Amino acid sequence: MHTLEPYYNWRHLYIAAEDPQSPFFEYQNSEIHFTDQIYNFLIHPQWDSMESETLFLKVLYADYNLGFAVIEFIGEWNDLLNNNIMTLKRNIIELMIAEGINKYILICENVLNFHGDLEADDYYEEWQDELEEGWIVMLNLQDHVLSEMSRFGVDRYLVMGVKLNDVSWRTRHPKQLFEAIDKVVTRRLGG
Repeated sequence: MHTLEPYYNWRHLYIAAEDPQSPFFEYQNSEIHFTDQIYNFLIHPQWDSMESETLFLKVLYADYNLGFAVIEFIGEWNDLLNNNIMTLKRNIIELMIAEGINKYILICENVLNFHGDLEADDYYEEWQDELEEGWIVMLNLQDHVLSEMSRFGVDRYLVMGVKLNDVSWRTRHPKQLFEAIDKVVTRRLGG
C-alpha cells in the first residue's frame, strides 16, 4: 500500500494545501517519511488524514464556480467501527459545502472494503439533503464494495453502479470529467 499514491497529474491545476477555501489549506505532507498507516500497512505520505484510522483521502480538484470537487480515497470504509461517514461529513464535507461545493465525485478504486452500519445512513441522508441540486457519485468501486454498500442502502443517497464502475477519469481534465458525470447523473435522476 505504501506505493499507492494519490493521483498527481492534476497538481498543476489544483493543490488543496494551497487553496484557502480547502479543509486542507496549509496541510503539510512529508515527502519522505511514512507516518500514516491503515492497520499494519504504511501508506504513501501524500494521502491526507481526515482523522480516521482506516480511510484516507486526497482532494484532487475543487471548482467553486461550478460547485464540484473530486476526492480520491484509500483504505477501508468502515462505518461499523470507525463511523467513517460521520468523520468525513463533519471534518471535510461540511467545510466544503460551506464554500459552495454541492457535487462530489468520489474516486473509490482504492477502497478495499466496506463495513456498513444500519445506524450510519443518517449521515449519508444528511449529506444528500444539504446539497440542494447537488449529488454525490462514487466511481470505480470494486464489485464486492459496491455490493456491500448497496446491501446497506448507501445507494439511496449516492449515485453508484455499473456505468460508473469503469470510468476512465485519469485521461480527462477535471472539468471534462465533471461534465461527463453530470450528464450521467442528470439522466439517472431524471432531470
